[in-house]
Amino acid sequence: METTLANRWHQLTAPLLPDEAARTAMLTQLTKAYEAPGRHYHTLTHIRALLDAVDKAAAQLHDPAVVQLAVWFHDAVYEALRSDNEAKSAELAREFLATTSLSAERQARVAFLIERTHDHTQPQPPDDPDLLFFLDADLAILGASEARYQEYARQVRQEYRLVPGLLYRRGRRKVLQKLLEAPVLYHTPGFREQLDAAARRNLAQELRTL
Repeated sequence: METTLANRWHQLTAPLLPDEAARTAMLTQLTKAYEAPGRHYHTLTHIRALLDAVDKAAAQLHDPAVVQLAVWFHDAVYEALRSDNEAKSAELAREFLATTSLSAERQARVAFLIERTHDHTQPQPPDDPDLLFFLDADLAILGASEARYQEYARQVRQEYRLVPGLLYRRGRRKVLQKLLEAPVLYHTPGFREQLDAAARRNLAQELRTL
């Protein structure tokens, strides 16, 4: 892992947990998870992109540290054929944060943010800017350039490589259709203005190829 990511982790967690060995052990566990052989999109590259987004928007967030913690843990458990990845990732976050000085309220917030990534099309609390930013940043890839989006689509397919083509296309079509039919893809004005149109074009194009 790049030193900068390790530095970010320790800068974030050192004030909460003086025990460097414990912090390093959790970092090692997270690194192994995100670098697992079956990962192609849900990797440390994704984590780095989200952390960069949080850094840029830190002044607009109520609790940037909580959002950063949610970023680190939100895809820690990712098995393509399971439906409880977000719940398991939130559970891992809770277990680690219980060993820190982070307040119980903020620990619950981290878990809440992670759990809300289970379905980006579900209604979201309109008065929770940190949650809305986190969800939008997590979906930023949908509004990437056409070439980058196509790479992302290939990476997702690789993560579902054990699923036969026919079944994968059927499932993927449902996901894409659900996203396209969502009245709101991006909840914050900045993301919406910059990415919504491109995201819907990318989604529609992938849907046509399936």
